[in-house]
Amino acid sequence: MGDKHVVRFEPVGIEIEVDEDQTVLRAAFEQGVMLPHGCKEGQCASCKSFVLEGDDIELDRYSTFALPDFEKEEGYTLLCRAHAYEDLTVELLHYDEDIIRSGLPIQQAVTEVVSNEPVTHDMRHLVVRLVEPREIKFFPGQYLDFTIPGTTETRAFSMANTSCRDDGKLEFIIKIYPDGRFSHYLDTEVEVGTRLEVTGPYGVFTLREGHDTDLVFVGGGAGMAPILSLLRSMTERGITRRATYYYGARRRRDLCFEKELRAMEDSLPGFRYIPALSEPTDEDEWDGEVGMVTDVVAEHESDLKGADAYVCGPPPMVDAAVATLTRLGVPEERIYYDKFTTTG
Repeated sequence: MGDKHVVRFEPVGIEIEVDEDQTVLRAAFEQGVMLPHGCKEGQCASCKSFVLEGDDIELDRYSTFALPDFEKEEGYTLLCRAHAYEDLTVELLHYDEDIIRSGLPIQQAVTEVVSNEPVTHDMRHLVVRLVEPREIKFFPGQYLDFTIPGTTETRAFSMANTSCRDDGKLEFIIKIYPDGRFSHYLDTEVEVGTRLEVTGPYGVFTLREGHDTDLVFVGGGAGMAPILSLLRSMTERGITRRATYYYGARRRRDLCFEKELRAMEDSLPGFRYIPALSEPTDEDEWDGEVGMVTDVVAEHESDLKGADAYVCGPPPMVDAAVATLTRLGVPEERIYYDKFTTTG
């Protein structure tokens, strides 16, 4: 363990102690402070902040797309990569004070695989049961880190279920990459009974309480998982806010959970599910929406002033969706997104 320093976050006035051997973000998690974050690997810029006081900071490896050199020189930093070697005062750029103060304790757990079934040609529906401890508290929309067996590396996956289950089971929707460290292992080796270690919960992709505005969800690929968790939670809690879920895929074979989502149109008042295929073929026999999902959103929506939007999927889709939603009137501070970055 190294020396400890105090990091103060403005304008919320929260202080934490940070050991030199841990990142500022990790220290915040361990102290129940849920700072804005995404990938935790220096790729997505969700935790980008501005250093007001102190400059003795070292960064673990990160992407210059998330923190260009000129921004680093101006005083910006990535909290998920930053190690403090003196007391710091940091200005948070994008934050929700209620979320920051509602952090749940980070837990480590052992799980056992219950099922590992394909839901599309390249996505798995992984169900695990908590072994020790038998419960992890989380908010719908959050995620866990899975440790890759035999390594200290982790990969993050969002829960697709809600926290209302009492059987200790957790559901995940995971895209398979041929050269993916975890997903290839999931595809070729994981079977019923396999033990997997997890840590969490993480993430701020959660439904904001106290709002009665319309909701727009935009997803793609494995971004289905956290949005499905939010929709399931809304159904369980009887939330009646008008909501539309736009889901983008290439072909019909890339769609999943269609039956459940269609059933939600009957059980969840004011809910619509609108899938869009960008590259349908005659084989798909598709008579639904065609085109990029962001274009389909723009075709169906003309005025989203006052709405809350939740976007989850690959970074290019998220970036395009944020631009489209902003143009349609959604306030930038009410667009909540989760970029599903790949690790490389």
